[in-house]
Amino acid sequence: MATSLDQLKQFTTVVADTGDFEAIGKYKPTDATTNPSLVLAAALKEQYASVVEDAVKFGKANGSTMAEKLEATIDKLFVNFGLEILKIVPGRVSTEVDARLSFDVEKSITKARRFIQLYEEAGISRDRILIKLGTTWEGVQAAKVLEAEGIHCNMTLLFSFAQAVACCEAGVTLISPFVGRILDWYKKAEGKDFVGAEDPGVVSVTRIYNYYKKYGYKTVVMGASFRNTGEILELAGCDLLTIGPALLEKLQNMNDAVSHKLSADNAASVTEPKISLDEKEFRWMMNEDPMATEKLAEGIRKFAADTVKLETFVLAKLQ
Repeated sequence: MATSLDQLKQFTTVVADTGDFEAIGKYKPTDATTNPSLVLAAALKEQYASVVEDAVKFGKANGSTMAEKLEATIDKLFVNFGLEILKIVPGRVSTEVDARLSFDVEKSITKARRFIQLYEEAGISRDRILIKLGTTWEGVQAAKVLEAEGIHCNMTLLFSFAQAVACCEAGVTLISPFVGRILDWYKKAEGKDFVGAEDPGVVSVTRIYNYYKKYGYKTVVMGASFRNTGEILELAGCDLLTIGPALLEKLQNMNDAVSHKLSADNAASVTEPKISLDEKEFRWMMNEDPMATEKLAEGIRKFAADTVKLETFVLAKLQ
């Protein structure tokens, strides 16, 4: 029998959630996603020293102040990792906007355009890039502008139905609901574990997927942040699933039968009513969802903290 990973690929586009080129090459995903935490982890590895050094060289030549040199280096570092990944995957790579810009529409747009400029200067079409933005109200508004310019967006740190509705109404390309982090919150809040289709993260992504398909939204769903293979297999059929190397390895070594769980045909019979959200309604729905509110804030803080660590690492090299 084919491995569980190979079976999964029959129903779902598998994406590697890593900055490690070796892992990407091993599991042959279609796409890859990165974030500040993953880039930090990869940048600290000796085998990627040349990628870092190239970014530092670029930064030194593209700024008059140390702050400008640092920003230029960080931007180039993110793009350099993306460029190396694109040599391996046939599809797209996601590159994330600084989490500290999560509540600033204009600066988020400017940063996204800068990433695209750097990729295009390196000969990569914007069609192979997804710009990752945190799913705040401001992040969604930035994505709406970028999508109109042909810059495709991947909305990350997504935990709620309200966030998902705002994204599809804004016409974003892709969303990344965080399955495992939803599970983490409910395990702690309710003091029990959840398995299979009852996993709150699985329930959330299934609801969003069915809503999008039922009402014909073009935004695609990419489940992310998994804690176990059970969550992944319960979402077989989701448009995409982005999976870290450890779980890819487990799926590669499993021969469990994988069944088709999510489909547009099944979504057609769902009774979820169609809704539309303005900013006030979005903020109210988020306020009424303590899990989503807490995990979004926590995620922004974590990515911001790792960006600061990355800046400290780079600053030492610039000096």
